[in-house]
Amino acid sequence: MSGHSKFANIKHKKEKNDAAKGKMFTMIGREIAIAVKEGGPDPANNSKLRDVIAKAKANNMPNDTIDRGIKKAAGDGGNVNYEAVTYEGYGPGGTAIIVDALTDNKNRTAANVRNCFSKGQGSIGTQGCVSYMFDEKGQIIIDKEECEMDADDLMMVALDAGAEDFTEEEDSFEITTAPADFPAVRDALEQQGVAMTQAEVTMLPQNYVSLQEDADIANIQKILDLLEEDDDVQTVYHNWEE
Repeated sequence: MSGHSKFANIKHKKEKNDAAKGKMFTMIGREIAIAVKEGGPDPANNSKLRDVIAKAKANNMPNDTIDRGIKKAAGDGGNVNYEAVTYEGYGPGGTAIIVDALTDNKNRTAANVRNCFSKGQGSIGTQGCVSYMFDEKGQIIIDKEECEMDADDLMMVALDAGAEDFTEEEDSFEITTAPADFPAVRDALEQQGVAMTQAEVTMLPQNYVSLQEDADIANIQKILDLLEEDDDVQTVYHNWEE
């Protein structure tokens, strides 16, 4: 799940994912299947598959599990029937939410996502109703405690490879790229042995919305929790300032 880009929030979400690794691995397995179906099983010739593998490694997915997923998808690629769908809507207080899903039943998924919004006093909107409030960017988060490279050297590696921005937070480094430049920047960091806590193309809010009412906070948390529990939901983006 993706939302606010601060590292404390990333760590919180990662810990939640660690407590539900089975679901995370299933989600990534679907992404592997889609990537293999669209571009073949060789990561060297399939940039989308390389991106998914990087995401899998960032989530501590074992290499043999990744390899099995690729081989399985390559062996019965014709049976992979997941379809990517995106929903956009509003949460309490004018917050914006984008939901990416992979599904084999669009009617089921649409009904489930709509139900998640309704239970948190939100509403599904039309395609494009909130996505204009976000920018698609490659985002790489690096934990300072796991990074042996000097900050200036790390910044130069990232910028030389095509990164747009490099920022240093209290406990992390954040690198942003244009989506097309993300693979090159990630690969350059991998070659330097840099451990990445998060490495993916994501949707970053242009502005964040702060909620003051306890009821609004409880409702948006309900929406996000229900979406996270749904097996078809892959990623949720929002502009709530948690």
